[in-house]
Amino acid sequence: MKLNGLRWWVIALIALATIINYIDRQALSVLWPDIVEELFPDESALERKQIYANISIVFVFAYAFGQAIFGKIFDWVGTRFGFVLSIGVWSLATIAHAFAQGLLTFSIFRTILGVAEAGNWPGAAKGNAEWFPTKERALAQGIFNSGAAIGGIIAIPLIAYLTIYFSWQMVFVVVGVMGFLWLVPWLVLVKAPPGSHPWITEEEREYILTGQKRTDASGAISNEEEYNPSTAELLSRKQSWGVIIASAAIDPIWWLFVFWIPIYLNEVYGMDVKSIGIYGWVPYVGAMFGAWFGGLLAQNRLKAGWTTDKTRKLTITLGCLIMLPALLAMANPGAPVIAVLIMAVILFGFQTAIGNVQTLPSDLLGKKAVGTLSGFSGMAAKLGAVGLTSLVPILTADGNYTPAFIIGASLAIIAMAAVWILIPKIEPLKPE
Repeated sequence: MKLNGLRWWVIALIALATIINYIDRQALSVLWPDIVEELFPDESALERKQIYANISIVFVFAYAFGQAIFGKIFDWVGTRFGFVLSIGVWSLATIAHAFAQGLLTFSIFRTILGVAEAGNWPGAAKGNAEWFPTKERALAQGIFNSGAAIGGIIAIPLIAYLTIYFSWQMVFVVVGVMGFLWLVPWLVLVKAPPGSHPWITEEEREYILTGQKRTDASGAISNEEEYNPSTAELLSRKQSWGVIIASAAIDPIWWLFVFWIPIYLNEVYGMDVKSIGIYGWVPYVGAMFGAWFGGLLAQNRLKAGWTTDKTRKLTITLGCLIMLPALLAMANPGAPVIAVLIMAVILFGFQTAIGNVQTLPSDLLGKKAVGTLSGFSGMAAKLGAVGLTSLVPILTADGNYTPAFIIGASLAIIAMAAVWILIPKIEPLKPE
């Protein structure tokens, strides 16, 4: 049996895994108003916010180190079994949330969830590098990233709806089971890499593998070997640090909204879980369109003859420049409808940029080292998110979120600077 467009089926499954990933992680923030009423009835509003922040920080720390761990795991065991391990463990961890009794048990289950969910990102980067020619990678990354946005769109109203019929404990069980259902089509469809997959057509195999070969300045195929440095050598290159610092700066902007949209709407506008379900999904619509836009823009420019360097830098810069004024506008958004629409613009800009930031490892390195750099940059990104998440309760103690949004705007500038300064030319690296 041959299956046309097999690479698109693979990236669609990875995007679906990302949707499930975001439903699982978002469950806590959406259910939090109900959870605190049952488990923390005597704490003040500030104490409840601090408990939530502490649990979130534990999750992001685990997520950060999970990215580095799973970057190596995916390079060792491959994309197929790496995803089985990642999604299997995080689904079990999600279900375990139903048995949490307080800060300690929530923190333990969030730690396991964070480590396992982290594998989705280096796994996606590696799958992208394996299954797509260079000119299609930004679009493939955009499709994958749109899974995060779609997960956000679906998660908030879905979880709010489930609370009508189930307790918060049972909601965790229901969403956790979805990951195990995903494993069935993944194991059936992704039997091997494109070079040896029995269902891929010869035309698609040739298209993928030829499109992954290095080219010289004239566009002719180069016979040079891929550059797959050791970890120490990888970390000695300034280009690697450009990827790592850009990731560490830009990613906290996303997590600021992932963690705090429901809490922000509850605190600033007095919304309950069901009202949050009505408003909280809107920002992720902007994120979904941004992921598609960033990928399509990059693909369009590459097909028009632009270099990878010019294309990536244009798209990353454009995304950051979209975020800047919108982040500053959040200082005084007015009505809740306006607030969530401004958030949608911010997440549109973020996703326009992030898909191209995440393709940088595959632009710079060979396939055997992509997972490692993706893991390190992902770890740095989550450590940056830890820093901002830990500051939010302090910055917003009086209910004013403006300082957090100003920090977000500053981080967008740092991300742009890291790419332009530390990666003078985005192209395959050579040994020094």
